[in-house]
Amino acid sequence: MTRIDFYILPEGAAPAGTQVLTACKLCDKAIAAGHRIYANVPDAAVAEDLDVALWTVRQGGFIAHERYAGGSLAEPLPTVLIGHVEPPDSHHGVMLNLGLEVPDFFSRFERVLEIVAPDAQGRAKSRERYRYYRDRGYELATHNL
Repeated sequence: MTRIDFYILPEGAAPAGTQVLTACKLCDKAIAAGHRIYANVPDAAVAEDLDVALWTVRQGGFIAHERYAGGSLAEPLPTVLIGHVEPPDSHHGVMLNLGLEVPDFFSRFERVLEIVAPDAQGRAKSRERYRYYRDRGYELATHNL
């Protein structure tokens, strides 16, 4: 069964920048553990922010990634895919959900990482997602950052 981890950003942090930086750190940690990541994003603007950040998050390096809009992928497969469509079968280890809703395909993944935004609207949507997972019996963990 899928394990769901909520990473709670401190109140008052800048929502967009902090969420993207946290997403990059979580991607880096998951890659170090040998996972491929699918970053589910709500729109093109968030995809662009994450894309740029993954190029610059490591000093002297980057996190290999690619935007995904569906279809087949060429070898070698990227470690991180960024998209808002159902991911390919090659990426089923970790999903990083940057969207406000629970994606229909979340249960294909071993783990789902949810970042709880520091603003009131983001926290409210995160509580809805938490209840959704909890009410269906998924294993939940929270991490205060």
